[in-house]
Amino acid sequence: MSSVNIEKEKKYNTWIVILSIVIPVAVAILFGVNLRELGFDVEPLTFLPPIYASINGLTALVLVIAVIAIKNKNRKLHERLMKFAILLSVVFLVMYVAYHMTSDSTKYGGEGLISYVYYFILITHILLSIIVIPFVLITYVRAITNNIERHKKIARITFPIWLYVAVTGVIVYLMISPYYI
Repeated sequence: MSSVNIEKEKKYNTWIVILSIVIPVAVAILFGVNLRELGFDVEPLTFLPPIYASINGLTALVLVIAVIAIKNKNRKLHERLMKFAILLSVVFLVMYVAYHMTSDSTKYGGEGLISYVYYFILITHILLSIIVIPFVLITYVRAITNNIERHKKIARITFPIWLYVAVTGVIVYLMISPYYI
């Protein structure tokens, strides 16, 4: 491995740290801001949850196809699909924040064992969605700086976490959707 590639990679470390902190903090802050409660005359964006849940599902599909592409040595397709997966995640995040800034949070109405299942999936989804941010960024930087062996090593960790987050996003939506008002 070339020390030049590692030096290229190090140039991105500050941005990785900043984004890994700023994104979850900003989402947490904005999640708690309801524009309507602050007096803004905005319509609730209640149409967004099925759209961003679908984006999560599409992200999961894109991730799987990207892995298949690289296993078949189709690096160009893999690169394009991974960039698309990152874009989908950003679009999801914007929609998710927009929904929560204009709409009241929906309470889960299930009872008994199913509520424990729901909250387990929800909590692991949220925690891993925070944890996956630096993994995705590091994995991406290692790819664009051509540190392919290091990219492969971290991608083996990033992929299952990101896939879990994408799939559980859909599951959380399906479980809570009957309770939307």
